[in-house]
Amino acid sequence: MNNFQLGAVESRFADLIWEHEPLTSAQLVALALEHLQWKKSTTYTVLKRLCEKGLFQNEKGTVISLISREDFYCTQSEKFVEETFDGSLPAFLAAFTKRKKLSADEVAQLRRMVSEWEE
Repeated sequence: MNNFQLGAVESRFADLIWEHEPLTSAQLVALALEHLQWKKSTTYTVLKRLCEKGLFQNEKGTVISLISREDFYCTQSEKFVEETFDGSLPAFLAAFTKRKKLSADEVAQLRRMVSEWEE
């Protein structure tokens, strides 16, 4: 999978596409104006950049994703854990929970996930 990296604003723009796809270029321009206060030229510039990165496709005025939001964010999470914690999920969880305590529901969800993986 490609090494996608998006800034905060690009991520918000990508989320607009994922939430509304398939959509026309005109619809995307209207959404970007409403949610990001972007002009048409900015919308098309950023869309072109994200298409060149392989995230989206704009063909005949219809914009669609080439990678799902879930796959994109999974890849980003994996990359973060790999680069920051040498790929160790336990090290990530230890750092994460050092300042933020998990709720009983979150602990139960994690136990279920581990249990399902073990089966």
